[in-house]
Amino acid sequence: MNTTSNGTAPKVDAVEDLDVLIVGAGFAGLYQLMQLRDLGFKVRVYDNAAQIGGIWYWNCYPGARVDSTCPLYQFSREDLWKDWEYTELFPAWTEIREYFKYVDKKLDLSKDVQLSTRIESAMFDQDKNQWVIKTDKGDTVRARYFVICTGFASKPYIPEIEGLDSFAGQMAHAGRWPQEGIDFTDKRIAVIGTGSSGVQLAEQASLKAKHLTVFQRTPALALPLRQVKLDKEAQKEMKKDYPEIMKLRGTSFAGFDYEFLAKSWYDCTPEERQATFEKVWQEGAFHPWLGTFRETLVDEEVNEAAYVFWRDKVHARLKNPEVAEKLAPAEKPIFYGTKRMGLEQWYFDMFNQDNVELADMKADPVVRVTPKGIQTKNKFHELDIILLGTGFDAVTGGVPSIDIHGIEGKTLAQYWSQGFRTAYGTASAGFPNLFFVYGPQSPAAVANGPSLAEHQGKWVVACIKYMRDKKLNRINATPEAEAYWLEKVKTVSSPSLLSRTRSWWFGGNIPGRELESLYFVGGMPMFLEECWNSAKKDYEGFRLS
Repeated sequence: MNTTSNGTAPKVDAVEDLDVLIVGAGFAGLYQLMQLRDLGFKVRVYDNAAQIGGIWYWNCYPGARVDSTCPLYQFSREDLWKDWEYTELFPAWTEIREYFKYVDKKLDLSKDVQLSTRIESAMFDQDKNQWVIKTDKGDTVRARYFVICTGFASKPYIPEIEGLDSFAGQMAHAGRWPQEGIDFTDKRIAVIGTGSSGVQLAEQASLKAKHLTVFQRTPALALPLRQVKLDKEAQKEMKKDYPEIMKLRGTSFAGFDYEFLAKSWYDCTPEERQATFEKVWQEGAFHPWLGTFRETLVDEEVNEAAYVFWRDKVHARLKNPEVAEKLAPAEKPIFYGTKRMGLEQWYFDMFNQDNVELADMKADPVVRVTPKGIQTKNKFHELDIILLGTGFDAVTGGVPSIDIHGIEGKTLAQYWSQGFRTAYGTASAGFPNLFFVYGPQSPAAVANGPSLAEHQGKWVVACIKYMRDKKLNRINATPEAEAYWLEKVKTVSSPSLLSRTRSWWFGGNIPGRELESLYFVGGMPMFLEECWNSAKKDYEGFRLS
């Protein structure tokens, strides 16, 4: 379905029959569209945004960029990377949008994409083995298969702070940034939150603000980005390695083109350990996290050593010892690497500037927001702009936010209300012909996004093709498969230090939520092996009919 010139789509017929309806026009959804369309399925993608690109329509705040190097932030098809050139090693949101436009132009994806449309409800018709899906435009669509690719970060989390709605200045969340932007010049700005988006926003605000206050609850254990500008020659040289890089996306722990070190911490001398820490630090990005000693995330001694090395690096960049101690305290606030680590360029250095202030919310908590600023216990901060880098309602803000009714009288949100139950992080019992990619109990939080979108996506595409080839109409996950997968998720999580950190990986960022492992942290190779073992056994763990 062609989009109009303003990015919206013409109204579809009142009733439409599809083989597959996909929600989400990011990497995962568009991969499903490309593959299934090539196999002859009648497919359409729906997205609430006004452009394709998934989260990169909403994540357009200053400083927003990927935390993966550019070869990994593309589709693996050679015809989609051979002639495309990024200008930076870690591309900004503007270039990601351009990449999606490039892919769209190459493959004419927009003819099968309905934009500016929200899927409001879906109900399974047992007689016809179809999903009856309704949109906010009043359209009704029937589809044999319903594939949700909304990702884990589709619903911004806004903390409950007294008076937040009363603020008279400008306020924006990183995950719903106004398309027209916000001018930071000579403004008094507060950034609340020190996750990836908070770090990126603060860096940009520090360049233009009259005064910037960063409100910190937990220090940002951010790593050096190591940004590099790329000219045509550099791109040409990099592309010699692209075929090998694309292969590594499905075999490395997190879908990157590097892996944990083969050598053990305990086989190294103290000098070798320090040299290794220094090497991965200079490589930057996630190398000091996912390219270092494998024991870092499971062994307290190794984890402590990694934290001390990180802390020393941060302290060396700060002039004020008191500020340095708040940003990188002697007693680590969490185990190193047990939250997804942010990447920074001048985040720590900016605290040496006269116009930047750190507000420690543990020592001086926020009491309320007023029309003119933020009142903490001990101080009033007069402000023009409040920026929220407070993250997302991970997972539960995505798939179950749609009113999905299965065959047993419950909605998916009700079914998951006492804890997530999935078969291989891809489907749930009682909701036939429904798949989700990059969702709960998959490696979503740890893995590179495009890598997981493709490799988990291949399994979904293969399954739908198998159903057609065998002339089958319904596939439904079993409770036994869900129980097996839940135990697997817990088993790989419990020995690690991740399970001992309250983070959004366990729902810990949402007040009142019961903690559980929302993601599979055993790595992509183990995850994919489990999925494909099921497929090889005619989709063991599912009832096919």
